[in-house]
Amino acid sequence: MATADARRRLRERPKGATIVLTIVGYALVLGTFLLDVPIYPDLTNAQVNLLSHVIAGINTTATVVLTLGWYWIRNGEVEKHRLAMVSGFVLILGFLVVYLLKVGGGGTKEFVGPDLVYYPYLIMLAIHIILSIVSVPVVLYALILGLTHTPAELRRTAHARIGRIAAAAWILSLFLGVVTYALLNHVFSYEFAAMLVPVLF
Repeated sequence: MATADARRRLRERPKGATIVLTIVGYALVLGTFLLDVPIYPDLTNAQVNLLSHVIAGINTTATVVLTLGWYWIRNGEVEKHRLAMVSGFVLILGFLVVYLLKVGGGGTKEFVGPDLVYYPYLIMLAIHIILSIVSVPVVLYALILGLTHTPAELRRTAHARIGRIAAAAWILSLFLGVVTYALLNHVFSYEFAAMLVPVLF
């Protein structure tokens, strides 16, 4: 009964639910960056590295799953699309947990490499961060519509239009995150630094 009531409320007020969930998500991330809340364990450099690899694995898997979801909906496979997009969202929630644990418990890494690569790296990282921030409400809105309406009902909503924007931003953000992870951790090098700005890997 409670689940049915929650679904009905989400269905009736998708924009309001999107706003509330977006604010909660932003508050969690900003609180971790700006407040010294003693809920995270202190991490060693090795643990920070491990969590960076876990994050990259989650993001790579999410990129594949979301790309498949996009492919399936373009081919009319609605149930596969729905499963892929929900799975992608679950993976992103897992990413958020690991990411907050890493940032809250251990500082960040700074890229060490030639200027020829450093500036493109920073541009890719900036695009990745901006897209990950602005895509939150768009992704949530598309997901809420998708979970609370039948496929026939969705044709009368903005789900398809919003979903295209959400998926494109989401996939590009994840892809750039994986590329910057590879450049930082495997192609070039890094040094540990105190957290000054929100760096995702």
